[in-house]
This record gives sequence, C-alpha cells and structure tokens, in this order.
Amino acid sequence: MRDVPVAALRSLVAPATWQATFHVLAGMFLGAAIGGVLWLLAVLWWAAGYSLVDGPTGHPLLTMLYAAAAVIGPLALLPCARFFGALQRERFRALAGVHIAAPKPEAGPGWARLLRPWATGASWRQLAYHVLAPVLTGLGGALVVLCWSALPLAALWGDRVSRGWYVLWFGGATLALFAGPWVARGVAAADTAVARRLLGPGRAEQLSERVESLARSRADLVDAADAERRRIERDLHDGVQQRLVSLAMNLGMARTAFAGGSPEVVEVIAAAHDEATTALAELRDFVRGLHPAVLDDRGLAAALSGVAARAPLPVKVRVDVARRCSPSIEAIAYFAVSEALTNVAKHAGASRAEVVAERVGHRLIVTVTDNGRGGASLDGAGTGLRGLARRAAAVDGTLTLLSPPGGPTAVTVDIPCE
Repeated sequence: MRDVPVAALRSLVAPATWQATFHVLAGMFLGAAIGGVLWLLAVLWWAAGYSLVDGPTGHPLLTMLYAAAAVIGPLALLPCARFFGALQRERFRALAGVHIAAPKPEAGPGWARLLRPWATGASWRQLAYHVLAPVLTGLGGALVVLCWSALPLAALWGDRVSRGWYVLWFGGATLALFAGPWVARGVAAADTAVARRLLGPGRAEQLSERVESLARSRADLVDAADAERRRIERDLHDGVQQRLVSLAMNLGMARTAFAGGSPEVVEVIAAAHDEATTALAELRDFVRGLHPAVLDDRGLAAALSGVAARAPLPVKVRVDVARRCSPSIEAIAYFAVSEALTNVAKHAGASRAEVVAERVGHRLIVTVTDNGRGGASLDGAGTGLRGLARRAAAVDGTLTLLSPPGGPTAVTVDIPCE
C-alpha cells in the first residue's frame, strides 16, 4: 500500500504523462481548427447552392462565382480531408511516436484524381475522423485541462466555499489532479485507436498491399534462384568441367601412348579414361539441367531446338516469340519443355512430338503434344508434372494437361513474360 502514493506521485512527472498531455492538447487545437475549416467549406458550399436555387442574384459575376463554389466545393472537400489527415498523422508521429501509414494516393490524370477519392473508403474515413476529432479531442482535452488545473482552481475559489465543504472541495481537486495522468493517457489511447482505424489504410487496402508485397517477394525469390543457378552453372563450366576435360584428354593420350605396353596398365588407363569421359558427360547434363548457356547466348528458340535434338524421338519445334521474355521466364519455359519431353520418352510410348512456343500479348504459351497412349495425370507417380505445375505457379502461371486414354497428350504452360 505504501507504493500507491509513490506511484501516483511518479505518474505526475512521468515523461509518458506529459507526452500524452501535449498530444491531447495539440489534437484539441488542431482538431478544432480543421473542423472549423471543413465546416466553413460546407457552409460556403451550402450558401452558394442555396443562392443558385433561390434565384438570380442580380449580377452575372456573382452567379458565376456561386456556380463555381457549388462545383469546386465538393471536389475540394475530400482532397482537403486528405491533406488534414496528413497533418494529423504527423501529429501522432511527432508527439506520440505513433506511425500511421498513409493510404495510397490516387493515380491517374487530373480529373480522375479529383473524382476517384469520392469512390474510395480512405477519403471518407479521413473525413469522418475530422468530424469526430473536435468532439473526441475537444471533450477529452477539456477533461485533461480540468484535471491538471483542478487544484489551482480550487485554491483560487476556495474562499467561496463554506468551511464545512472545505475538505471535500480540496480533496476532490487533489483526486482530480492525481487522476490527470490516467485521463491524459486514456484520451490519447482512444484518439490513437480511432486514428489508426480512420486515418490509416483499411483492411482491404492492407490486404492488397500485403498481396503486392508477397508477389514482389516471390518474384525476387524466383529471380534470385535463377541467378544462383546461373552462377553455379558458370562455376562448374569454367572450373570442374574444364578440369575433367583436361583429365579426359590426358588419359586419352596416355591410353594411346601405352597401347602397346603391359595389358594391366592399358586396362587401368582405359578404365580411368572411360570413367572420366562418363563423368564429363554426366556433369554436362547436370550443368545443362541447372541452366543452359545457349538460352542466354542464342535465345529460347535455339535452346528448345537443342532439347528437341537430344530427345530419343522426332520432335518438331515452332517458336514464335517476337520479343524475348525475362531470363527467369525463359528458363521456366525451357525446363517445362525438357521435363515434358522426358515424360514423353519415358511413359507415353509416342513416335513423335511437337513443341510450340508463342508470345500472346504479355503471356508466353508453351505447348508440348505427342501421339502416345495418353492417360497422363498430374497425380501420376514419376511423371514430374506436379513439379512442373509448381514451377509455373511460382510466377503466376498455369499448367493445363489434356491426356485422354489412347492419346494424344497436350501439356500447355501459360506464364507471364515478366
């Protein structure tokens, strides 16, 4: 119980108390000023409209001024509300340390920028705050001022109080003084809660911004993964692969040089040469699977032609891409065709296939068809189509599979070019 008076005294001089007090008092004056300006605009607009409806004013110039005020007044009301909202948000940042994000500004040409705020909830919410602020901060600020000035006012008017009410008079003033910190903090907290709801972006806007942020983050991750694959491919091509080529060449020369030597030595060198050659071929396939260098050097058409040439069945390729897509999108298209042709060779039992890649607007559409037995499914084990669908979905693309029993099978990947 001894700590209660000490805590009450500390609350009187606590920095948070005076911060809340200054915040409430500034809000009281600023809210009153903004409310007065908005009410003045409303009154002027009503007067102009009333004058036009009531009849001619007797002077054409005044009639034009009234008409201009009647038209411009509503158009200026919501932009003014947004400007005053920025002032209020600055008050919260400077005096309360509270950051309230501003709603996104309206884009578009001049007239659209003036008219669009009438269709957005952010403008109306800010206007509602300016209408409520004089009441909330006005009454709350008056209550805070009354609490802080209760004891001086009691002393000033103490001689007017009868002796029987003297203790009660000063006791109530003292309680009001000690209640001042909690009243100031409570009013500031209420004002902050209302401002967060009305001056900041709404829930729909927050979700929209969150979706945009996640989309940007996902695009950055896709680009970063593609850049990392390029780096690994370049390092392997310039480092390990060159060493394996040199090793295979040296073993080949040694194999030729010792061709007439001991059979045991020839056998060991031949085995080592074959292993080096096999490892080099596997490394080349692995490097090509990471990122094909031909895709960067010669474009999508040459890269897809290379995939078709390595396929174990005849593949017809047609590429109609007048303007190249981004590197990460071209890589996804390349791997989609490679995976689809691999599935055709392993599971379809087809005698031929066709690859068509075309750019339609801002979309790249790649279709792989075959004359195999059909019956393919995204849920089928070992087809790799589910991974292909995930890779397309990572860039807001889609994969469509048409594979009736008996064939033909068509795999279509539709991805954005950027």
